[in-house]
Amino acid sequence: MKMVYANESHFLVNNVKQQLEEQGLDVFVKNEYAQGAMGEISPFDSWPEVWVVNDNDHQHASEIIKSLDKRKENDWFCSNCAEKNDGSFEVCWSCQHDGP
Repeated sequence: MKMVYANESHFLVNNVKQQLEEQGLDVFVKNEYAQGAMGEISPFDSWPEVWVVNDNDHQHASEIIKSLDKRKENDWFCSNCAEKNDGSFEVCWSCQHDGP
């Protein structure tokens, strides 16, 4: 087993877990309930982590996670109202028109 992702946000960790499972990888979340131990352990040690069960899946999982990050980097302009939107938005925040 190898860790492929950690973040203080349970939402982001569970999103990564779901994306990896959709690609057929066997993964699990470690430290899911460890934030209650902060103060006794380091805050970084209590962050939830995504682990792949099969070590051979580590590289593939890392590539998937990297592609998720790239999607968020590319801002786009709405073709309907010309408003700038964050790359993670699928719909324009201003007019709710579909994104690219």
